[in-house]
Amino acid sequence: MGFYVPDNVVTNDDLSKMMDTDDQWIQERTGIKERRWVNPAIDSTSGMGVKAARMALERANMKATDIDFIVFATLSPDYYFPGPGVLVQKELGLDTIGALDVRNQCSGFVYGLSVADQFIKTGMYNNVLVIGSELHSGGLDKTTRGRSVSVIFGDGAGAAVLTATDDTSGILSTHLHSEGAHAEELALIGPATNRWVNEIIEENDENDESYFPYMNGSYVFKHAVTRFPQVINEALDANGYQPSDIDLLIPHQANLRISQFIQKTMRLRDDQVFNNIMKYGNTTAASIPIALTEAVEEGKVKPGDLICLAAFGSGFTWASALIRW
Repeated sequence: MGFYVPDNVVTNDDLSKMMDTDDQWIQERTGIKERRWVNPAIDSTSGMGVKAARMALERANMKATDIDFIVFATLSPDYYFPGPGVLVQKELGLDTIGALDVRNQCSGFVYGLSVADQFIKTGMYNNVLVIGSELHSGGLDKTTRGRSVSVIFGDGAGAAVLTATDDTSGILSTHLHSEGAHAEELALIGPATNRWVNEIIEENDENDESYFPYMNGSYVFKHAVTRFPQVINEALDANGYQPSDIDLLIPHQANLRISQFIQKTMRLRDDQVFNNIMKYGNTTAASIPIALTEAVEEGKVKPGDLICLAAFGSGFTWASALIRW
C-alpha cells in the first residue's frame, strides 16, 4: 500500500474566510476538521497517483517494470480524455502494458480491486497496480453558495500492488452494485457531451451551477446508511463470517456521521472501524486506499486479520471487498 496527500492543509477556519461557515458547523455535519488541497503547479491527479504508486512499489519490494497492468480509479482525471492510467504508465516508464480507467467515483477503488482480483485469479496477470486518486479542489464552488459540498472534499491518492500468491491470504470476494435511477442526486452535469464547454461560455451565466458538483445530501445519506450494511453483510455471508469476525472495517470516508451510523447498526467496536476523514475530508476513490495505508502504518492491520472495505457513492454505486491480510 502507498498514499500521497498534498502538503497544503486547509482547516475549517481557513474555509470560514472564503464562505459563510465555521468549524462547529462543518464538524457537526461531517466530522471533518481539515483537508488537503493541491498546489496545481505541483500536483495533478495522475501525478499524485504516481507518488502513491512509488510508495506501494517500494513497500512491495518491486520495481515498476514488475507491473503487468494498471487500474486507475478517479472522477477527476487530468483531462476529459485520455484517462490518467496511461499517464501513470508513461511516468513510471513502463512498456506498453494495459491501463484501465475506472469511473465509479466513491466506489472506484473497490471496483478496481475487483477487476485486478479477477485478472490475477484467471492467470492473465501476476502483478496489478490499482490507484485511486482525486483532485477535487480545482472544481469546487468556494463561495457560500457551494459550501454544503465544498467543505467536504479533499485531494489525495492511494495505491495498492496486488500480486498472485499460493497461500490463503488475499481478496476473498468482492461485491459490486449500482442503481442509476439516482444518478443525478450526486453528480456533475457539465461539461459533458450534452453540456459542452462552449455552451457554458457562450451563455456566460454566472448563476449556472451545472459545472459544480451537486449533492442531495440527505437523500445520499439515507441510501448510504442502507447500502453500506447490506454490502458488508453480503461479503460476510458469502464467506461464512459475521460482523463480530471483522478485525477492521475501512469504509469510504464520505462523512463521519455515516461511518458512525454504520458502526452502530452493525454493533462494531471502535477498534473495529478505521476513520481518518477528520484529517483529509472526502477524497472519493482515494479515501479507502489512503485509510488502509494509514491503518497498516499504525499497526492496526496484522497478518491473518479479516479486513472489510466498503464504499457507497455517486451513481449510485456501492461495493465491498473482504480480505484476509
